[in-house]
Amino acid sequence: MRRTKAEAEETRQNILCAAERVFYEKGVSTATMEEVASAAGVTRGAIYWHFANKTDLFLELYNTVKIPQEDMIEPTIEAEDILGDIERGASDWLEIMNTDEQRQRILSILLRCDYSGDLAPVLERQQEVDDHHTRILEMAFERALSKGQMDARWTPQAATNLLRWTMKGLCSEWLMFGRRFDLPAEGKKGLQHLFASFRSVGA
Repeated sequence: MRRTKAEAEETRQNILCAAERVFYEKGVSTATMEEVASAAGVTRGAIYWHFANKTDLFLELYNTVKIPQEDMIEPTIEAEDILGDIERGASDWLEIMNTDEQRQRILSILLRCDYSGDLAPVLERQQEVDDHHTRILEMAFERALSKGQMDARWTPQAATNLLRWTMKGLCSEWLMFGRRFDLPAEGKKGLQHLFASFRSVGA
């Protein structure tokens, strides 16, 4: 019997969920497609019908989760208080990260992954996405500077880089070392100090 589109999509989502669990437990490099198939309750053929190979499967898993810059730039399109909106976006991302277990698992997988060999395209894709959103974030800081909202001692590039490093460092340490601090509470305190240094006097 021919499968419906809905059934095919359900199988595809089951495979992605299984891959997430297997990659998280075993690591991407050592996990096999047989293990993913077993966890999903499907044949290897079913996986290859939806995904060309393990790299393709991993890339699709990566595409399901927003990176910090993506959420931080969304509110800035028509913002009056550009810096305030970026800070709120970053703070909201930390709140979501604190409670979204899927996001935690996938970002943990990305942090632990060996990107050599067949998985190199995944790192390249991450770099493309990172570069794209970094440029948009720089443009937001440029607008803040042009509106007099940002301290002229900061360049948009320096502000962007420091914010990116802060967010990535917070999340990486929290994920890699047992969630040993309150991510949203401590992260927001750090962001408040950082954005206070970004703002021009009287802004």
